[in-house]
Amino acid sequence: MGRASYYNENMAELEKVDLVGVGLNATDTLISLAEYPVRGSKLEYSNSSILPGGQVATTVVACQTWGLHTRYVGKLGDDHAACLHREAFDKVGVEARLITVSGGVSPQSLILVDACGERTVLCRRDESMALRPEELKREWIVNARVLHVDGHETAAATQAASWAHDAGIPVVADLDETYPGVDDLIANIDYLIVSKDFSCKLMQDNNLESALRRMQARYNCRLSAATLGEDGVLGWDGKRFYRSAAYRVPVVDTTGAGDIFRAGFIYGLMQEWPLERQLDFSCAAAAMNCMAAGARGGIKTVEAVENLMATVERYENGQKVPVIDVPVLDERDVDRVSR
Repeated sequence: MGRASYYNENMAELEKVDLVGVGLNATDTLISLAEYPVRGSKLEYSNSSILPGGQVATTVVACQTWGLHTRYVGKLGDDHAACLHREAFDKVGVEARLITVSGGVSPQSLILVDACGERTVLCRRDESMALRPEELKREWIVNARVLHVDGHETAAATQAASWAHDAGIPVVADLDETYPGVDDLIANIDYLIVSKDFSCKLMQDNNLESALRRMQARYNCRLSAATLGEDGVLGWDGKRFYRSAAYRVPVVDTTGAGDIFRAGFIYGLMQEWPLERQLDFSCAAAAMNCMAAGARGGIKTVEAVENLMATVERYENGQKVPVIDVPVLDERDVDRVSR
């Protein structure tokens, strides 16, 4: 394993930021294909692009672009990919607390994008790139108004979320896998925004609404929500469901759509918008990103996102989907209903 060193650690005083993100970065190699290859086939492609990505890193860059003051905490090798990330953070003004591993290979993703814009991701991660709890500094986390984690490096994410929770700082999570130890992480999460099948896997419940209610009740989150692609998002705040439909846009590449959705949610949280507006803005920001190639290719201004909201129809006839009011149940009640 290479030797880790702290990037930019000698700054005289740590500023308080709006958002600190702890989690994945990746260098994405995008290959555009007319169709996904059949097993055993040969398929030509005309071009490829190497771009910065990664769940939390992309969310942080979007929030910084929209005017929030942000900090990113993560780990890189000492390769060309690391230079690409540093340049991307510097370009938009993200305060990067990067732990560098000498001889390490920065995380990489090979992304196949078909003619419909749907992406398939192949990941490569050096074990030495895993962020460890002891590599974090508490002041990086608690000098922020919001913490965002993705949970991949679960122990480090749990440590950061615990510090934030103890300091009264809201924690937003983007989870797509039931990693070992994820229960301890979720116990410190306020806004749990997951992939469409995560809550069903975690709660062992094939009914999404039931799974979201049970998850929120068990972990006492302020919000449990699932992103649903073209179906938008479904969220449960302990009292009622909120459903926001996706916007109809020409899709070039879905890479990063979920990351930008979380960025939109965090931006709305900072503006103290009502939850329904937060989710609408998040869906619009994600849709706009799908109109360009790469995890960060469609990050535009707040004004551009709001213009999309005002002018583009949704998948459900362009109409806002009504809020669903349901009785408030505790987890035991929900378990009885789901059976």
